[in-house]
Amino acid sequence: MNAPFPLCSEQVSLVDLRDPGEIARIEGFVAELRGSPFHRPAWLRAVEAGTGQRAHGLVAEKCGIVTGWLPLTEVRSPLFAPALVSSGFAVDGGALAETEKTARHLAHHASELAARLSCASVELRGGASPPDWSVNEGKHAGFVTTLADSDEAQLLAIPRKQRAEVRKSLELDLSVSVGSTEADRAAHYAVYAESVRNLGTPVFPRSLFDAVLDHFGPNADILTVRHAGVPVASVLSLYHGDAVMPYWGGGTFAARALRANERMYYELMLYARRRGYDRFDFGRSKVGSGPYHYKKNWGFEPLPLSYSEWTAPGVAARNIDPTSDAYSSRIALWKKLPLPVANLLGPPIARGLA
Repeated sequence: MNAPFPLCSEQVSLVDLRDPGEIARIEGFVAELRGSPFHRPAWLRAVEAGTGQRAHGLVAEKCGIVTGWLPLTEVRSPLFAPALVSSGFAVDGGALAETEKTARHLAHHASELAARLSCASVELRGGASPPDWSVNEGKHAGFVTTLADSDEAQLLAIPRKQRAEVRKSLELDLSVSVGSTEADRAAHYAVYAESVRNLGTPVFPRSLFDAVLDHFGPNADILTVRHAGVPVASVLSLYHGDAVMPYWGGGTFAARALRANERMYYELMLYARRRGYDRFDFGRSKVGSGPYHYKKNWGFEPLPLSYSEWTAPGVAARNIDPTSDAYSSRIALWKKLPLPVANLLGPPIARGLA
């Protein structure tokens, strides 16, 4: 007996990220499956606009209905082999799909796309992958907690030692502002650039931060802490689903004595709750690192993250981990660079560190 309707098989194809209709369709799918902000086409387009790294997207469909989505950034650098990354400049990504089978189907097509683009590898920062891909588990952890329902309750939710630091910051002459104006952007970049130089890391181009703010609109902003009118700590945050994510943040040398970073994160928790958000996503950190222990000090429980990678035969895996022993001498040297020099040399290098 013939079926009343033709049976559909799942198909995978490249998405035209210049098509507003396709973008809206994928954005809807990401929202429906509760994907991360890094699954959004808006993120891909912002990264491409801000760094020049090309955006791609693979969509799985069955009978015209989206069943899976894999955002990809084609990362090219003079220092490293080219790669497809999901998602570029992000801590999350990978295939977002209704089934694990579909997720693996998308990953397989990503490796085929990488071969066509002469990319040496595919890196998935989350999601399922084919069984023959290498999997990295336990190296990084994420930190998420529920926000309290009042300012005082939020303060009391912080463990005693860290709470004492926050209380000290509340006694100091610090001012806090939130926005995305040119003044906010300039203050943030100045603080962030100094912060990452002090850590020995090249700074991303400011155009990346501008593009994310422009593409995310009301779903991204900057909170800055000032002392005597001078910015000392600043963070660019993303708002997605029910969570706020402080994503690019840091402080100057003066921030430590002023407890400006403590004030910054506490104020962001309060601000996000007032905006109607329920969770605080502190992002990822390498297990055992300084940031890892700092987030635990705030009372966050680490959640193990799993990343996977396909590497073309005969090619060494790409290693851009700044905490790797291979980079220790370069990090030490970068810390000594004058800030103007670091800010000049950093962005061209950092464009390839997605």
